[in-house]
Amino acid sequence: MSATPETAPVSPGTGGGPLLEVDGLRVGFATEDGRVQAVDGVDFQLEPGEVLAIVGESGSGKSVTAQTLIGLTRSPNSHIEGSVKLNGEELTTLSEAQLQKVRGRQIAMIFQDPMTSMNPVYTVGRQIIEAIRAHDSKVGKRDAHRQAIELLEAVGIPDADRRVDAYPHEFSGGMRQRAMIAMGLALEPSILIADEPTTALDVTIQAQILDLIQDLNRSRGLATILITHDLGVVAEVADRVLVMYGGKVVERGTLTDIFYDPQHPYTWGLLGSLTRLDQPRPHRLPQISGAPPSLLNLPSGCAFRPRCPHEFGKCKEVPGLEARLPEDPNHRDRCWLTAEQKRRLREVEGRIGLEEPRG
Repeated sequence: MSATPETAPVSPGTGGGPLLEVDGLRVGFATEDGRVQAVDGVDFQLEPGEVLAIVGESGSGKSVTAQTLIGLTRSPNSHIEGSVKLNGEELTTLSEAQLQKVRGRQIAMIFQDPMTSMNPVYTVGRQIIEAIRAHDSKVGKRDAHRQAIELLEAVGIPDADRRVDAYPHEFSGGMRQRAMIAMGLALEPSILIADEPTTALDVTIQAQILDLIQDLNRSRGLATILITHDLGVVAEVADRVLVMYGGKVVERGTLTDIFYDPQHPYTWGLLGSLTRLDQPRPHRLPQISGAPPSLLNLPSGCAFRPRCPHEFGKCKEVPGLEARLPEDPNHRDRCWLTAEQKRRLREVEGRIGLEEPRG
């Protein structure tokens, strides 16, 4: 029997094209003070086996972008425009019942903070089993229990046959994050969205989680979207990077582009705020002055203009996301400075960074 339009899942891809295509995505929320344009014209593609990092400060729109991909921002006060295609099938027009067939099975999401993302009154295994059986009621409890153990083993949890019956509070932060990843992999999705997967974890555990994501990416051909504010995390695993600010992508390119030839002052500021062990310690760790703008009242022209020490008259006009380097058409940014000016101005005390604000 063929599936009805209401419940038909998105069909698997036939290969040859991007796994995920996002085109002109705009997400706004109505509030008492006016519309908050949380995401404004985001475009990207995701290939099988690729790790795409979306980077920016809190409020830049990165998490809203990720949540919108699987319909989690739908509400009476939200307004969504643009296109999100999975294997060529449009997701933004699917009903809630149809999206339930996509979530978990084709696109899975690991949410921030493993300390609060799991239900404390159920065992870890029961929560994984529930995810498996919710999408396939034909799977018996015994088989689902066995799958849960195998998933916990796959993400590196020792003694999984015993730990599967433990409660979340009996796991450390790192083990809980691994359990969240196991839950995300339960239905063998083709895309994994990891929203700040290393938040609240110490540096050693962060490295282990990043290694795990990279190993899963290689062994399963898993396409991953990594949401983070930490470019140090990005350096470990990403293939391509989107830098977001004020709801817009302000720079995008390969990992090499972003780290070795960044073109936007905001990216310089993010890079400059990282500690470096391979360079002399600066007299003071640089920081980006000011705070991110209110999405209710964005400045005219370039949204980063009030915080940028290199602002000039042209910055009062809105810059497009364009290829400004003739030798690299895939590296795009939103900054009116010339490539020569950028390469000169981004050098601060012998390293990439953002100058102290004038005045």
